[in-house]
Amino acid sequence: MRDDSRRRDGAAPSTQPLVEPVPGEPAATATIGHERALLIADYHAGYEAALRDERGVDVPSRAPDRRERLTALLERTRADRLVVCGDLMHSIGEPGGAERGELEVLFESFPSDLAVSVVKGNHDGRIETWLGESDDVDATVAVVPGAGVALGDVGVCHGHTWPAPAVLESAVVCLGHEHPCVLLEDEVGGSRVERAWLRGRLAPEPFRDRPEYEGVSWLEGATEPPRSVVIPAFNDLVGGTWTNLSGQSFLSPFLPAGLADGEAYLLDGTRLGPYESV
Repeated sequence: MRDDSRRRDGAAPSTQPLVEPVPGEPAATATIGHERALLIADYHAGYEAALRDERGVDVPSRAPDRRERLTALLERTRADRLVVCGDLMHSIGEPGGAERGELEVLFESFPSDLAVSVVKGNHDGRIETWLGESDDVDATVAVVPGAGVALGDVGVCHGHTWPAPAVLESAVVCLGHEHPCVLLEDEVGGSRVERAWLRGRLAPEPFRDRPEYEGVSWLEGATEPPRSVVIPAFNDLVGGTWTNLSGQSFLSPFLPAGLADGEAYLLDGTRLGPYESV
């Protein structure tokens, strides 16, 4: 799955993709200026505690596994920056107990020179009130609103709210929130659910009449729409939107109408084709 950049200066597009999924993982790499970034979404730290407290379901904590997978990815990709496209934590309000403990141990395990950008998701509550101030966090952390930010040519947002205009002016827009999945069935009636990437171009219809987007170049036909990448959830317990089942509702206010020619890909890179008809 490749996302080729579009150049706003009229030059030919680069053959090097701006955003490249890591094979077999719910994560992607991106070149942002002189930095190599690792992008993830929907880590949902503390999810098992929420299952126990809210639903009475006792699931052993997978916090160590999540931490080891993420730190291994940072080492494998030699990332200078970690970008979390929302829902780093699970609780809606102030993090506490097992959730805050999980995050503090996670950040303690990061290299001291790792920069971290966290886009606030709908589950990230008051994360900015402690994450950048904790004595247990050595990494340089920037927390930005859920509408997102442009990091070089890559726009990142969570997806639960409308993106910032600067995000829409990026060459590639990355978001989470949906936890996209596909239901796959075999010839004998067996089935399984797999996390998936969604890729396409942004479609103008949901954005065109919103006043905050006045002047966005591609909405006025000056350039091609940006490519869009919906990142699968890093946390494999949280379920998601089964994109190939009729009657499934998307969570984002601009999806699915805002995704043109959307295709689904498995984590291993297998192209499934249009996500609605997989």
